[in-house]
Formats: sequence, structure tokens, C-alpha cells
Amino acid sequence: MEILVIIAIGFYILSTVGYVLYLFFQKNYLHQAGYFFIIAGFLFHTSAICWKMISSWHIPVTNLYETLSIASWAVAGVFLIFFCKFKLKILGAFAAPLASIIMIFAFYLPRESAVTRDIFKSLWLFFHIIAIFTGEALFALACAIGLLYLVQEHAIKAKCHGFFFKRLPSLDMLDTTGYVCIVAGFTMLTLGLITGFIYAKSVWGSFWSWDPKEVWSSITWVLYAVLLHGRMTTGWRGRRSAIMSVFCFIVLLFTFFGVNFFLKGHHWEFTKW
Repeated sequence: MEILVIIAIGFYILSTVGYVLYLFFQKNYLHQAGYFFIIAGFLFHTSAICWKMISSWHIPVTNLYETLSIASWAVAGVFLIFFCKFKLKILGAFAAPLASIIMIFAFYLPRESAVTRDIFKSLWLFFHIIAIFTGEALFALACAIGLLYLVQEHAIKAKCHGFFFKRLPSLDMLDTTGYVCIVAGFTMLTLGLITGFIYAKSVWGSFWSWDPKEVWSSITWVLYAVLLHGRMTTGWRGRRSAIMSVFCFIVLLFTFFGVNFFLKGHHWEFTKW
């Protein structure tokens, strides 16, 4: 399995190089190379995860290394699906480096798993993890699109048709794709919370136990719900939506990292290192 992970990291790095070069030189063959490499990396990464699942009979989230690996895998996979729909090439310059950085960091973490107990062998946990990490990957792309929107808007207002203006899509395109990411991410986050509550009931005996991760995940859900409600009822589009996307993702990062490291709780089992 180790060799599969190393190969996947290598392809993610090659994809990063391809997309960074594409960002500068805007040659289609550079995008094609970056796209091919991230597909290859995703396939090898998927093989490594499946190998671990088959050998252990549970989804590999028993320590921080495995959890980050799933996060990186979700970013690559969601980008590939998203690109098939919207053909937003420039987003590869965000997705490929993010997948690479997460995996490189994870690679140097301890591999010893937490004591494997029945809590890891649950179908509800499987659905919970897939839904949550897919949603978080979508929110990561929404954050990136929000940042690109702000950069492009600044370039237009400043009448500075420089480096980014020539390379970024229109504001309408960025706003629309960002909204799609948020809607899809919110849907997956909702499914992740529902399956998480069911999982908690089966393992700890109650749907809700005021675990720090439960509380902050709910706060994150409410913030994205506010963003969607604002777009649908009061016209929160464009700049306001972009800023809110970035802010919500910062809260999401704290929910993922800060809560686990500083507040502990049930989910600490999944990020031991």
C-alpha cells in the first residue's frame, strides 16, 4: 500500500507543476498534463484507500494520517467531477497543490492506528465520512472560487488588466460555479450530519451529546445555511457571497483541525497522531 501512496503523491506533485505552469503560460497542453496527472494520482490514491479498507474491513480514518489522506482524496475527486461539469481549468491550480500539500504533510505523520474497535466498523461511519469529506472538499473549492472572484473584481474595478485579469473567468462564471459548490457542499454536509447522528446513536447511545465536534459542525452548517438563505432571499451574490464563502471555510477549518486538537471529544479517536 505504501508504494501506491508514494506514486499518488508523485502524480499530485506533477499535476501541481503542470497547473502552475498553465497559470503562467496558458498553454492548453499544460492543463492537459496537469489534468492527466491528477487523474492518475486519484486512481492510485483510490487503490491505496481500497487496499486499506479491504485489509482492515473499515474505512481508514483511525489516525490523523488516514484522515488527511481521505481529505486529500476527496479534494482531487471533487475537482475531477467539478471540472467535467464546468471546465474551469484555473481551479486545478488550487486543487492539485492542495491535494499535494495535504498528502505530503500526512506522509510524515505516524502510521500507527488507534486501537481498532467496533466504532470503526460501521456502515453509518462509512457514509458519514464520505459525505462529510465530499462536502468539505466542495467548500474548499467554493472558498478558492470566492478568492478568485475577489481578485478578478479588484482587477476590474482598478482597471488593471494584468496577470490575473487575463487568466480568470468572468465574474458571473465564478459566482455561478461558487454557488453550485456551496449548494452541493451544503447537501453533502447535511447528509454527513444526519448519518453522523445515527452513527453516534449506534455507538454512544444518543444522537447528540454536546461533543465539541458536533457543536462546531452544527455552527458551520448554520453559517452555510445563512449564506444560502441570503442568496435566495436578499440577493447575497457577488462580492458578499465570495467573502462569506471564505469566512465559512475558515470556520470549517477550525471545526476540522482546531476542535480535534484543542477541544478533544469523541472525534479525537479519528485524528490521533
